Amino acid sequence: MIYNKIIEGIFVKRPNRFIAQVLIHGKEETVHVKNTGRCKELLVPGVKVILEDCSHNVNRKTRYSLISVWKGDLLVNMDSQVPNTVVFEALKANKIKGLENLSYLKREVTFGKSRYDIYFESGTNRGFIEVKGVTLENEGIAMFPDAPTERGTKHVLEMIEAVQEGYIGILFFLIQMKGPTGFRLNWEMDPDFSEAVNLAKEKGVQVIAYDSIVIENNIQIGDPIEIESTFEKY
Repeated sequence: MIYNKIIEGIFVKRPNRFIAQVLIHGKEETVHVKNTGRCKELLVPGVKVILEDCSHNVNRKTRYSLISVWKGDLLVNMDSQVPNTVVFEALKANKIKGLENLSYLKREVTFGKSRYDIYFESGTNRGFIEVKGVTLENEGIAMFPDAPTERGTKHVLEMIEAVQEGYIGILFFLIQMKGPTGFRLNWEMDPDFSEAVNLAKEKGVQVIAYDSIVIENNIQIGDPIEIESTFEKY
């Protein structure tokens, strides 16, 4: 996933979940935040951020979108719209183990009352992939979610129904950074979602975690990440 035009800035504050104030060339600008999660550990006043220049879109209220942030020496992509694209591109390029040479791929396909990010076919097998972007990291461990997600819980539970009807169900956590050595569920933040994933695993839903290669203007699939006791409470 390549961003065509980017610029650096300094984060000032976030008045609400949709916008932030950022210093660009010494001038404070209102920018769009492409992530409605809390991201409190990332968006700290004074940190360097990367923005996409969207001035080509005359219908926008803001010129820039905040897409990445430096957390020390770690560049974290926090654009919640890109994980689906990154995983879809990786599938087409046969970069995900166990999901190579798929015969059919389609994005945004509905099953029951949920719309899943990716539908795939491989021979006689059919399946759904739900992609979750992960931006929360603590002491080398990535975690999801960083805020309660009722919608996410609903999607996970309906994927159990898909598996029971003969589909392959995959819950894919894309860690939007390079650096964490493991992944686990954030039981403290959202026990309902964590319990749902626990149940889904027991019912045959596959759980996968990959990190990402992130630079200022690009994010691509990285390597598989160990899931550390994901299904245990902490």
